[in-house]
Amino acid sequence: MTSRTRLGIVAAALAGGLAFAPLPFAAAQDPVVATVNGKNITEADIRLAETEIGSDLGTLPEATKRRVLVEYLIENQLFAEAAEGDKLASSNDFDGRMQYWRRRALRDTYFDKSVKGAVSEADARRFYDEQVKQLKPEEEVKARHILVESEDKAKEIAEKIAHGADFAEMAKEFSKDPGTKDEGGTLGYFSRGQMVPQFEEAAFKLQKGDVSQPVQTQFGWHLIQVEDRRERQPPDFAVIKERLMVSMIHRKAQEIAASLRGKAKIEYVDAEIKKQVETEKKPGAPAPKQ
Repeated sequence: MTSRTRLGIVAAALAGGLAFAPLPFAAAQDPVVATVNGKNITEADIRLAETEIGSDLGTLPEATKRRVLVEYLIENQLFAEAAEGDKLASSNDFDGRMQYWRRRALRDTYFDKSVKGAVSEADARRFYDEQVKQLKPEEEVKARHILVESEDKAKEIAEKIAHGADFAEMAKEFSKDPGTKDEGGTLGYFSRGQMVPQFEEAAFKLQKGDVSQPVQTQFGWHLIQVEDRRERQPPDFAVIKERLMVSMIHRKAQEIAASLRGKAKIEYVDAEIKKQVETEKKPGAPAPKQ
């Protein structure tokens, strides 16, 4: 099977559910990428197609993704022309689809302008800075541990370490923790609330370089060595910027939706749905699943 055929199959599969959706409107200045029976497919079409099916393309290389989008648009146009040939554009079903997609296009345009457009990177930065100012200093320790089955074994290893044995080498030789054994028992940095209470209490009492007495938890007996102590730093803005903006956009969308609902007259005609809504409005009723 050729590369072109594979791409065509992918595009056709993606097109299946939306075969008769109209091609998006393109500005006269937009570069033409391909033509289908004289009809232009433009860069604007590709951008809109990507918003529609881009998430289905996963981590394809950009060049491959672009090619799949073009094939999708070509086959979309071919199906649309076939529908025109069969005079399906005059059916009641087509009119219903057109009304639905017009509402969806209006919704998307409003969302881009009034929701996404209302949240800027500067807004996210200000929110980040405000939250960082309110954070209380939180201490972290960097530690290694050795896990064994008995207190006697832990004491035996502690004695070797006290006489100069390397903690990391002892962990590699004796530890029963498969997740850290090969790395010399390293746990990296952790703050309070991340470890079981007995382990955490012992670790945070140690100073840098200290080794604990044997500590028992539900997993067995531990020896703990603290390698460093520091104040936990918040994640850099650049690291969480995208997630933060998505969260702010989601919150903005909820606010606007609530405002629009408050001004609208909404009537549930379907009896079952109406019953569900009335039940949800009763005091103490569980919130509807999202």
